[in-house]
Amino acid sequence: MSRSILKMTAATGALVLLSGCMTIDEPYERPAAPIPEALPVTDASGEAVAPIVWQDVFTDPKLRELINLSLQENRDLRIAAANVRLARAQYGISRAQRLPTVTASGSVTEGGTVDSGSTTGGGSFGDSARASLGVTAYELDLFGRVANLNESALQSYFATEEGERAAKISIAATVGELWLQLAADKALLALAEDTVESQSESLTLTRELFDAGVSTELDVRRASASVETARAQAAQFAARIDQDLNALRLVVGTDLPGGVYEAADLEPAPVVTDVPVSQSSLVLLKRPDVQQAERQLMAANADVAVARANFFPVISLTGQVGYASSDLGDLFDGTAGWSFGPSISLPIFDAGQRQSSLDASLAQRQIAVANYEQAIQFAFRDTADALAISRTIDERVSALDRLVEDTSKTLELSQERFQVGVDDYLSVLDSQRLYYDARQQLIQAELDSRLNIIALYRALGAWPDSLAGASASNS
Repeated sequence: MSRSILKMTAATGALVLLSGCMTIDEPYERPAAPIPEALPVTDASGEAVAPIVWQDVFTDPKLRELINLSLQENRDLRIAAANVRLARAQYGISRAQRLPTVTASGSVTEGGTVDSGSTTGGGSFGDSARASLGVTAYELDLFGRVANLNESALQSYFATEEGERAAKISIAATVGELWLQLAADKALLALAEDTVESQSESLTLTRELFDAGVSTELDVRRASASVETARAQAAQFAARIDQDLNALRLVVGTDLPGGVYEAADLEPAPVVTDVPVSQSSLVLLKRPDVQQAERQLMAANADVAVARANFFPVISLTGQVGYASSDLGDLFDGTAGWSFGPSISLPIFDAGQRQSSLDASLAQRQIAVANYEQAIQFAFRDTADALAISRTIDERVSALDRLVEDTSKTLELSQERFQVGVDDYLSVLDSQRLYYDARQQLIQAELDSRLNIIALYRALGAWPDSLAGASASNS
């Protein structure tokens, strides 16, 4: 071995010994959550509650079947799953760089001479065989560059997993919301058709009274206008039902199974009537979208360490050991040899490229911090909005129940007074409008009550895989 090689080997060994105390690292610190410590819950006991999963929220068997179907067929989920596989493969590529790549090679050459009649000497051609194992350009990770590249890829992989879980929660919630909207539009269509029928009877009676000289043509026109208004709304709700079914097909990702339209009803409620919520806002940190944002922040933090390590030398090792012989049959009885060649790349001048790369990584980390904090703020707002509705929705539904009862009685009395000639048809028309509006508001309130349960699931829901995966991913 030459003296220069010995010196290079000795220098390389010294750098390896120093690598433990020279590794560039960026310790990760979770940013403080920019939200209040407590959620605006009515029960301030502060007791921890189990994570909310969709099977505990959606109770209707047909709706649960539809959600299961969407989890298999939805194209957004297929894209999310493919992104997870892509990130896992990229992490595998990055992880492989931490170990040396060993290659085997061999060659055989057969040679001879061709008699050309020349008496002068010429080049000789002979047989040769070679077999070797080699390590090519294995980087000694003295400053943590490869390790932090691997960490960045790992956190990006975890981020895609959390993104897939968030997508599953969103798909389950969306199917439930569309189911409820379909049920509400069915109820509104039934109400409009009932109104057409009842007001058609009133129109017939008004015409009879007009023929008898008791009512006026104005009353007949008003009654007819009321019937046509109800018919127009019935047609509108029929179109909305078709749109609801189209939206469900899109989200589910395939044709709907039979019986979906018939099963979609607001009563009995297809969702639970109450969702337990703990007081501490720290529960929001477990949301998959918040976890995804934090994983992206951790990846950006590792990228900063990579950019810092680029300021330091890169040392690579290349080695080879093998046999060479003039005859393939005697290959492993021939000459054994080896070679070893460490190399070092020391950055001297790059016109500020490495510094700009570091500045870009620092800026990306600042963006990731802001995205993480914003994800927490959005999570708090979603939860607080849903809890605000929870506190008042029961009172709203009760008030509308009483309003429907009052307007129903008012309509009954107005019709009696019209029939005996005390009032004209305008009072009946006004009572019909109030009763119809009250029933529409009650249907909307019942829809809002059930949608709010799904909103709480969106805000606080977990996916079963994430419960076991959270601890493993933190290791």
